[in-house]
Amino acid sequence: MTRGNTTKITDELYAYTLAHNPPLDDVQRELVETTYAELPGHAGMQSAQEQGPLLAFLVRLTGARHIVEVGTFTGFSALSMAQALPADGVLIACDISEEWTAYGREAWKKAGVADRIDLRIAPALDTLRAMPAEPHIDMAYLDADKDNYIAYWEELVPRMRPGGLVVTDNVLFHGGVTDPLATGSAAAIRGFNDHVAADPRMDSVLLTVSDGLTLSRRKQ
Repeated sequence: MTRGNTTKITDELYAYTLAHNPPLDDVQRELVETTYAELPGHAGMQSAQEQGPLLAFLVRLTGARHIVEVGTFTGFSALSMAQALPADGVLIACDISEEWTAYGREAWKKAGVADRIDLRIAPALDTLRAMPAEPHIDMAYLDADKDNYIAYWEELVPRMRPGGLVVTDNVLFHGGVTDPLATGSAAAIRGFNDHVAADPRMDSVLLTVSDGLTLSRRKQ
């Protein structure tokens, strides 16, 4: 096997990367800092800072107008995507926590994008299954409980328009996906990655961004 790039992401190189990406605006920065201050035991669930500009870039690149997010937490990723939507675009955010998403609601209002985000507090599978069955979603971001990733995928993919993009986070699961004896969430992600790679409906690439990010495009 030929090894690829051996660059190690040191703290200095990570800071350099952030410095050469679009900076977070004041509302985004405040939300990131508030999440770490108020929810230190859960803040690792927040999408990495470099993923905010990346998600916004992908929204603009695809021309997305209808986005579905599965797993919102305190709303950083939803904020980043909603800011990149056109004024008449909509992002349906699926989560089960009123407490955590309350931070997002406040930030979305401050950023002036609250009217673009439709937060639905319910099990995400219920929310997805209640959506129209025909292809209509331009972009989806999957970052929720790992055990249900395949179930979420199977609800999302048929609803993606041709050329629609599914972005899936945590597909390396802290390196645990390389362990054939993995259990729990690491095992679930291993199974999900195999499922995605074998799905003939989608073109997919797995990237080493943050904790692993898979981009999947619905075939024509």
